[in-house]
Parts: sequence; structure tokens; C-alpha cells
Amino acid sequence: MARAGFEAWDDTGSARHPAVITEAAESFEVQHRARVRRYTILMSIRIPALILAGIAYSELGNPWVAIAIIVASVPIPWIAVLGANDRPAKKKKERLAYTAGPIAAPAIEPARHTIIDG
Repeated sequence: MARAGFEAWDDTGSARHPAVITEAAESFEVQHRARVRRYTILMSIRIPALILAGIAYSELGNPWVAIAIIVASVPIPWIAVLGANDRPAKKKKERLAYTAGPIAAPAIEPARHTIIDG
């Protein structure tokens, strides 16, 4: 019988170790809100950049400065979409790391073929 507060099951199937809420992943809503915020910030940079290109062309009379600003703003939507679709970074415990150790035996042993002369 499990004590109150210790009903959470761990990976081994025992109720001895309670779940630690600080290790739980953020909820989908929190992740979604952060991704929307990141997308909005990045896309809000693009419109002022285009306006700045127009102002630079009208004030300086140099189209190359305006073109440079526009070219710099072209990848912003792509970066914003990639950032919005990206999942949160893995925690240190979740990261895969190579650990040196003995090489495991192959799952399938090589078949022995008998050769029949005849």
C-alpha cells in the first residue's frame, strides 16, 4: 500500500519514488505561447526594416543601402517560422552522450552454412 503523496510510479513500476514536478516538461500551452511570442517579435522586426529601407532610399538617394536592408530582411520570415516550430531545448539529462564500453554481441549470429560436394 502506497502512502499519501507517493502514488506516482517510476520507471521500475514501484511506488517508492514520487514524481518530481520540477523535472516535468512545460505544458503545451506555455510552449505554444513562447513560440508565438518569438514569432511575433521576429516578424515585427521585418516591417520596420522595410520602412527603414524606404526612408534610407528617400533620404540618402542611394538604392544600395535600401537594397542591403531589404536583403537583410528577406530571411527573417524563414527564421521566424523555424523558431516558432522548434521544440524546447533538451535538458542535460535527456541529451544523448557516447559512453565507451564493451561492444555488444550482434543480435543475429552469423549462420553456418554447410557445403555439400556432390
